[in-house]
Amino acid sequence: MSQARQAVSAASRVVVKVGSSSLTTAEGGLDPSRLDALVDAVAARCAAGSQVVLVSSGAIAAGLAPLGVTRRPRDLATQQAAASVGQLALAHAYANSFGRFSLTVGQVLLTADDVVRRSHYRNAQRTFSRLLALGAVPVVNENDTVATEEIRFGDNDRLAALVAHLVGADALFLLSDVDALYDGDPRRPGAQRITEVAGASDVDGVRAGSVGASGLGTGGMASNDAAARLAASAGIPVLLA
Repeated sequence: MSQARQAVSAASRVVVKVGSSSLTTAEGGLDPSRLDALVDAVAARCAAGSQVVLVSSGAIAAGLAPLGVTRRPRDLATQQAAASVGQLALAHAYANSFGRFSLTVGQVLLTADDVVRRSHYRNAQRTFSRLLALGAVPVVNENDTVATEEIRFGDNDRLAALVAHLVGADALFLLSDVDALYDGDPRRPGAQRITEVAGASDVDGVRAGSVGASGLGTGGMASNDAAARLAASAGIPVLLA
C-alpha cells in the first residue's frame, strides 16, 4: 500500500462528498437503499474512531418528484423551489438513517462565500468543531434555496474541498456514479483506470466530462478533478470512488 493510501486509511478526520446520482432514483426521488448504504459506511468509519463530515448533494434532485417535476429544471426559481422541498426530505432521511446507529446529525447549509470570507469562515469553523466534539455528524450542503451562481455551476465538489480545508481534514473522499479516475469516458472501450495520481503530470492526458451520467447532478469528473487538485494543494489526500 502506498503512503498516500495509508494516510487515507488511517485518517482520523475525513470529509465525504456524495453526488446526487448516488442518492437518487432516475426519476429524481431519494433512493432509501442507497442512502442507507452510504450511512452504513459512514457509521462504520465513526465506530472505528474517525470523525466524519458529510457533504451531500441531492436536495434539488430529491425535490423534483414531490413537486411533480420530471426533469432537472433550467430556471433558477424552480431549482430553488426544488431545493427547498428536497433539503427537508434529505435532512429527514439522514436523521432517520443515522439514528439506526444512535448518531446525531447536524445540518450545515453553506455557500462557497461562507468558506472564503474570514468572518464567515471562522464562524463555520467553530460550528464544525463543536459538532464534531459533541459526536455529531455534520451534513453539509450548499444553501441552494438562496444561492444563485452555486446552483448554476453545481460546485459541491469544490465546496467539499473547501470544507476539508476548513475542518483540517486528514482525507477527502469524493463519491459519485464512477468508481475511479479514468483517462476518458469509462463507458467507452479503451478507457484506462488511473490507480494513483502523485502529481499534475499524471493527469495531463485525462479528458474529464462536466456532467454526471445520470443527468441529475451538475458536477461530473471535471468537477471532481478540480476539487481533488484544490484539496491536494493543501496536502489533503483525495480518494475518488
